[in-house]
Amino acid sequence: MARLESLGIKTLESVHWYVHDLERSRNFYTKALDFAELGVSSPELDTRGKQKSAVFQAGDIVLMVSQPLGEGGRASRWLRKHPDGVGTLNFEVADAEKAFRLLEERGATFITDIQRFSDARGGKLAMFSITTPFGDTTFRFIQRDGYSDLYPGYIRHATPKGGKNKYGFGRVDHVTSNFQTMRPMLLWMEHVMGFEKFWHIEFHTEDVASKEKRAHGSGLKSEVMWDPKSGVKFANNEPYRPFFKASQINLFNEDHRGDGVQHLALTVKDILTAVKDMRQGAGLEFMPTPGTYYDALPERIQRMGIKKIDEDIQTLRDLEILIDGDKEHSYLLQIFMKDAASLYKEPSAGPFFYEIIQRKGDQGFGGGNFRALFESIERQQQAQGRI
Repeated sequence: MARLESLGIKTLESVHWYVHDLERSRNFYTKALDFAELGVSSPELDTRGKQKSAVFQAGDIVLMVSQPLGEGGRASRWLRKHPDGVGTLNFEVADAEKAFRLLEERGATFITDIQRFSDARGGKLAMFSITTPFGDTTFRFIQRDGYSDLYPGYIRHATPKGGKNKYGFGRVDHVTSNFQTMRPMLLWMEHVMGFEKFWHIEFHTEDVASKEKRAHGSGLKSEVMWDPKSGVKFANNEPYRPFFKASQINLFNEDHRGDGVQHLALTVKDILTAVKDMRQGAGLEFMPTPGTYYDALPERIQRMGIKKIDEDIQTLRDLEILIDGDKEHSYLLQIFMKDAASLYKEPSAGPFFYEIIQRKGDQGFGGGNFRALFESIERQQQAQGRI
C-alpha cells in the first residue's frame, strides 16, 4: 500500500507503568539504575485518579510509575488483570489535532477527545488517548507548546532526587511486545498508525525438521514495525509451531495474562562499563549466556561480515554481553536483565525485563542473538520445571 501520511510523532516521550509497590520501583530506578526522580502526583490527582505516581528520568528515558490507592483507578483496574506492567505508551506529536484527525479517519478507537491544559507560565499541552491491539496497553499522544510542568496534576521537585545517570542511559531504542497472534496488530500498526515493516525473523531454539521427532523447542516469529519519520520502533513476537505451548511467547502471555509489552531496550554510551558497574555496584542480574557462545564468536564475527570489533572477546565473555551485525566493523552489543519477577523475587512483579543496548553502526535487531536470548530463557524455564 502507499505510504500513509505521518501522524507527526516526534518521539516516544514516556512509558507509564502500573505497579503494586511504588516504593519498590522507586528504589529500583533511583538506586539500582541511577535514574533521577523528577516529581510526583499531587494530592488532588491522587484522590481523583485513585493512584499515586512518580516520574523518573535518565537521559531521554522518562518513566511514569503508578500504584493504586484503593479500587476504581486505572492502576487498580490494570492490576486486577495483570502483574506489574506497561499500561500506556506516550508519544510526543507535532500537532495533536492533525494526529487526532488522521487516526479518526483510519478507524482508531478513542478513549478521550483532545484534552487541553496550561501551566502557570502560559505553556500549553494537548493530549488524547486511544485503545490498541497491545492487550490492555493504551497509546497517548501529547503536544507541548512551552508547557514546562511534567504532566497535568504532577508536582516537579525543586531539585531532582535520586540518581545522576552514571550508567549513561540515552533513550528507548525499541519496544518489544508479545502476542498469541500478531497479524491483527501488524495490520493495525500499518493501516491505523501508518508504521512500516522494518525487519523479520523466525526460528526455533532447536532446529525442527519434519523428518525428526523433537520433544521440545521454543519458536517465534518476529516482525519489527517502525515510524520512518521519528525512528520509533516496535518489535513484535508470536509463537511458532509446532511447540506453541512451550514457546516463551506463550509462557509470557500466560504470566502476563494476555498480550503486552515484554521489554524495553535502553541505549547506553558504553555497555562494557555500564554492565560491569550494574553487576558489581547494583547487584543486577542478567540472562546468562553459555560459554559456547563465546567459543564460536571469533568465527561468527567473520561469517557475519563484521570482521573486527573494538572489544576484547574475553571481556564480553566475562560480562556475558552479546554481539550481532552484518557489515564490516558495524555491529551492536546487547544484554538482557532477568525479568522483574526474578529480580524482585515476587511473581506479581511480572515477566517484563529490560534490554541494555549499544549500537556501533548496526541498526538491526540482533537476529543471531534472538536465539541466544530465547535459549537462555528456555534454560531458566526448564530449571523451574515449566517446560
